[in-house]
Amino acid sequence: MNKYYITSTLPYVNAEPHYGFAMEIVQADIVARYHRLIGDEVIFNTGTDEHGIKIYRAALKQGKNSQDYVDEYAAKFDGLKQALNLSYTNFLRTSSSQHKKAAQEFWRRCFNNGDIYKKNYKVKYCIGCELEKTESELQNNKCPIHPNLEIEIIEEENYFFKFSKYQKRLLDLYEKNPQFVSPDFRLKEIKEFVSSGLQDFSISRLKEKLPWGVDVPSDPKHVFYVWFDALVSYISTLGWPDDEKTFNDFWPVVQMAGKDNLRQQSAMWQAMLMSAGLPNSKQIIIHGFITNNGQKMSKSLGNVIDPFELVNKYGTDAVRFFIAHDLNTFEDSDITIEGIHQSYNANLANGLGNLVARVAKLCEKNNIEADQNSNIWCADLEKFMGEFKFNEAIFVIWQLITQTDKKINQEKPWQASGDKLREVLQDLVKRIQAIGFNLQPFMPETAQKILKQFSGQIKSSSPLFPRI
Repeated sequence: MNKYYITSTLPYVNAEPHYGFAMEIVQADIVARYHRLIGDEVIFNTGTDEHGIKIYRAALKQGKNSQDYVDEYAAKFDGLKQALNLSYTNFLRTSSSQHKKAAQEFWRRCFNNGDIYKKNYKVKYCIGCELEKTESELQNNKCPIHPNLEIEIIEEENYFFKFSKYQKRLLDLYEKNPQFVSPDFRLKEIKEFVSSGLQDFSISRLKEKLPWGVDVPSDPKHVFYVWFDALVSYISTLGWPDDEKTFNDFWPVVQMAGKDNLRQQSAMWQAMLMSAGLPNSKQIIIHGFITNNGQKMSKSLGNVIDPFELVNKYGTDAVRFFIAHDLNTFEDSDITIEGIHQSYNANLANGLGNLVARVAKLCEKNNIEADQNSNIWCADLEKFMGEFKFNEAIFVIWQLITQTDKKINQEKPWQASGDKLREVLQDLVKRIQAIGFNLQPFMPETAQKILKQFSGQIKSSSPLFPRI
């Protein structure tokens, strides 16, 4: 069996799970399920990013111990597994002893390679991004991603990572691997960023100001800067550095991330891996943001869409369908509750659900028994899955649904009889089986219901998606 390793980013646990992260984790799950279906052994990782100043301040504001605070939120994110029917194998928390040990070993390797040094510095800093900001990145002295937050000035002695040392090696990595970052316009964007010159970045904070973090080896006055800590999670989850076999079997990784993570995932992390003497990631898949009526989702605007609420109303597979079908993988996608409702009724209740019910009823009436399932991928579906174009992949299945509806209307099986009727119905059964088989990565529960219903003696059942 081929080994395949995919990871989402680790969401920062300073807020409830939102639809944007649901998009990323479901997309990663679709990939993981697809690779299992084609025979690969898969590790699918997610987890929670639990250190940093935002977490520390949020816990203080609520009067909680930092560990108690992150425990509470980590449980909420792990709750997405059942709500969204996720198949991840690993859930890595950066506050775990396993991860802290790995992060400290990673630091030592970079330090021993001469890539970590200490200096005094003063910088503008966005707490929302947990990143330093140059003047050119700010608009009216605000971070464009977090315009509601004040830019802070950090002035202290920190450890730094020699990011500037890796400019040429990063550019060589991109040049030799034209699919390293997908889509191609994000690869172009990171090439331009690296080509413009790299600045060494701070990788520690004074413990007296931020006591919540991974201790820096051999210097108890400092804790890790959150990004240097969190990125190591992609290898600590494999048991690195102790479990060399699992690491060597499954590394390198395919990483899913939002466009606000482009620099961290495809440049900072890759330079860190080079410094530690480890192979680079396999591929970075960058998705866009989700907006609501053209506005970025935020609590202050009251336009955040809760994935748990959507599941309660429409069901797990319906929410997975919305993510695969209605959201563009790489561009920003605008959604509304009204649009989601319309998509449910048009594509699921009146589309897939109605088709399955029609064919099942005709088969039951005419005592049709199904042959072996049609385990064949739809044309182009494998191609689109390989390119991470989820909406185009599921559109292929919906084309088959539309074609099958047309065939029923053309053949009019209710008017046929004898061998002709059985021939038409057996063809329809094969089509429904193919739809069920191809839906497995996207809507696993629905797929299994269809495949079970269309095996052996076919009977009618309750609607897959009752009209709402």
